[in-house]
Amino acid sequence: MPLLVFLFIVLPIAELYVIIQVGQAIGVLPTLALLLLDGIVGAALARSQGRAAWQRFNVALAEGRVPARETADGAMIILGGALLLTPGFITDVAGLLLLLPPTRALIRRGLGRLARRHASFQWRVATPGGFGNRPGGWPPPPGGRTDPPGGRGYDYEGTAREVTDPDPELPPGDRDE
Repeated sequence: MPLLVFLFIVLPIAELYVIIQVGQAIGVLPTLALLLLDGIVGAALARSQGRAAWQRFNVALAEGRVPARETADGAMIILGGALLLTPGFITDVAGLLLLLPPTRALIRRGLGRLARRHASFQWRVATPGGFGNRPGGWPPPPGGRTDPPGGRGYDYEGTAREVTDPDPELPPGDRDE
């Protein structure tokens, strides 16, 4: 609830106050021109940064990587663009910080630390006897290990086919017979 109060009551009042103060300092028409200009520049910046983030996203997918950083960047670019299109100087500063790559990297790093601090991870390993029905989770595997060897818990699947005729292209020492 406090976030909604901030977004819908405190922020608009603060934006009006700043706009009025800037209008008194530089005049009404320059203030309106400045608000219009930062909306146009913000839209152009959001478009160029969004295009670059989309390209990095596609490169990550083509390389077989999970595009976590690219997804976070894309979300921050969308939010930054929306803030820049919102009339007001406070939201414009916040939107600009989300659109500039150096500050976006700092924000992403901070959000990652915050997520790690508030998240808890527990390794759960399936055993040959099934997943069990304990209320606390899956039973530990034989030997009492609760974390996967090497820190990874992958299942490997594959296919096989029977080869009856050895490949004539292979030299005699490389044949599995």
